Amino acid sequence: MPEDSILEVRGLRKVYRVRASRADPGPAGSALLGHPLARRQRARALVAVDDVSFSVAPGQSLAVVGESGSGKTTVARMVVGLERPTGGTIWVSGQERSWRHVTSRERRRRAREVQIIFQDPYSSLDPRMSVRGCLDESLRLHFDWGRERRDARVAELLDQVGLDRRQAESLPRALSGGQRQRVAIARALASEPRVLICDEAVASLDVSIQAQVLNLLSDIRDATGVSYLFISHDLAVVRQVSDNVVIMRRGRVVEAGPTASVLSDPSNGYTKQLLAAIPRPGWKPTRSASPDES
Repeated sequence: MPEDSILEVRGLRKVYRVRASRADPGPAGSALLGHPLARRQRARALVAVDDVSFSVAPGQSLAVVGESGSGKTTVARMVVGLERPTGGTIWVSGQERSWRHVTSRERRRRAREVQIIFQDPYSSLDPRMSVRGCLDESLRLHFDWGRERRDARVAELLDQVGLDRRQAESLPRALSGGQRQRVAIARALASEPRVLICDEAVASLDVSIQAQVLNLLSDIRDATGVSYLFISHDLAVVRQVSDNVVIMRRGRVVEAGPTASVLSDPSNGYTKQLLAAIPRPGWKPTRSASPDES
């Protein structure tokens, strides 16, 4: 792993075994289903990620971009440890992440290095636990601290993401979407990670709230030096938050480089298609003609 990288991914691959559905063969086909070839055909390989490589330097923001089904979220889940790679290697802070015989203690150590923020903060928060309780629980999991020190750290996290004392005592259902995402960010920061993965973290927010959260993430990076792995389909967001970008299609990297260069002068046809799909100022949706009008 290069010394100037906090996260290094090489040849990452993920293959799922998908059991194909089959119709009732009837009496005539019953013998055929017992044939070895028929058994092999009932399970097929779905390659979700194929030979993906990239690196992230300390304090850097890398965006992984692609349409739904491109494999970008699967990459994020493998980096954070929610999915086991079929092949390839992942290094974090100079240590290779092996998936053999991982103890609970090792999982907690890894969680302190890499955290993830999901698209839907409500589903990732305990609806019965207050914001303060959520943050305190994360601190108790990762640090052997007393109550006083945890309370001080909770107050610091709340201030860092722009939440007040009233909101700290609220349950998730009493908060807006933007406020819940701020809670999710604070919880991820509680373990003091080196890498923070944002998996479509602003996709479900209104445009004005998106801007607030993106500015917050930028301020946090400046203050803490955390590195970002930003998973997104929105090139406008990517342009704002990332230093470098990786474009994925059908599980593979089709283009990569500095964000400004890739988005201003793309070399791959698929990247050009993504850029062409961005609505321009003054763009108006066109209504398809109905059968009666055509």
